[in-house]
Amino acid sequence: MSLLAALTSNPAPVKRAASLVAGVMARSLASAIEKPPLAAHYPVTPGSLTAHLQLKSGETFTGGSFGAPVSTVGETVFTTSLVGYPESMTDPSYRGQLLVFTQPLVGNYGVPGRARDAFGLLRHFESEKIQCRGIIVGDYATKYSHWNAVESLSQWCEREGIPAITGVDTRALVHILRGQGSTLGSLNVGATKSESVEWVDPNADNLVAQASTDTVRVFNPEGDVHVALIDCGVKYNIIRSLCAQGARVSLVPWNHNIVNDLASFDGIFISNGPGSPAYCTETIEQLRQAYAVYQRPIFGICMGNQLMGLAAGINVYKLPFGNRGHNQPAVDLTTGKCVITSQNHGYALDDSSMPMGWDRFYVNANDGSNEGIRHLEKPFRSVQFHPEAKGGPLDTAHLFADFVTQVRAMKAAGVPAIADIANNESINVKQSATA
Repeated sequence: MSLLAALTSNPAPVKRAASLVAGVMARSLASAIEKPPLAAHYPVTPGSLTAHLQLKSGETFTGGSFGAPVSTVGETVFTTSLVGYPESMTDPSYRGQLLVFTQPLVGNYGVPGRARDAFGLLRHFESEKIQCRGIIVGDYATKYSHWNAVESLSQWCEREGIPAITGVDTRALVHILRGQGSTLGSLNVGATKSESVEWVDPNADNLVAQASTDTVRVFNPEGDVHVALIDCGVKYNIIRSLCAQGARVSLVPWNHNIVNDLASFDGIFISNGPGSPAYCTETIEQLRQAYAVYQRPIFGICMGNQLMGLAAGINVYKLPFGNRGHNQPAVDLTTGKCVITSQNHGYALDDSSMPMGWDRFYVNANDGSNEGIRHLEKPFRSVQFHPEAKGGPLDTAHLFADFVTQVRAMKAAGVPAIADIANNESINVKQSATA
């Protein structure tokens, strides 16, 4: 009898083994929380301070500080990305969050300089500053080595006022977060942990409004097609990817009245962004009106996917611990092809019931959550993942080319931006959209 057959016919040994493993994991987790294995060795480097990560659920992790000597509170989330901490930390979607890196060694290639590209965008960062409120790592590399580095991760965090803690058992921490969901955390620097913490949930604020531009900005003004990019907390590589395809990009605030200007846009793009989409009622209403009359392509990424879904009548819900990292599998439901994607979101569309005229586009192969929607007749599509993926992977980078190519083709074919223009009728767009 084979081992597999024996185990199948007599499951008792398997159950006993599973019980033993569960017991060991529970004891290991409790030990990691109550007695950090390196607690006697702090401070980790001469002159450094002790830091504490306290979760609202009661757990405390002690480690060494390598960032700014300040305290902060945020939503504790984790990313499984192996590389790209400069891009992740400057991603506006992490605004208001304490970011846990599951990659054990962080900081070994330092931090690059602030060189800019032909479009005026920082080459190596996704925004002008660090967006997360603090970082948690297992092992900070005190010495870095990279041809492009100009400073250490510690120096960068100190300069931008961001606290950072090392020496944390991130496996135990992620085990907690996966079990109970993303949790408010307090990161403080000092000999003792904070006795009194004011637990303020960043998701209670409109983080999109905080991250968005407040003025219209134009990139690649000589582009042959004009794309309106609604800034909900845009990553620079989204702007760069559109410009690289030859588009003129008008970056507009999250609550900009695009409906009044629909005729001037060859395409509309909605960016990623932090926090809950429920606060973006103005954006949702603008998209709902645009759906009724706009005939050219609309595309959304991450927060853009959620806002397009809400405008179509799809509900949204908060994921227990979100999907964050560079290794999330998503299945294209139109082809059956699975792609590896970069993701960073804590909310998802409930696609269990789709409104008339809409269908699911992509689905997450791990948890079955929504990864995109598409209109069955109009050129409206969106994805929950990040095809621009600065730091990789590049499986879906073609979606930018697909979008701009479609925009260019519809413009060349003479398809009017607004449906009623074809009949040479003078219309009030808002009245037509709500009629």
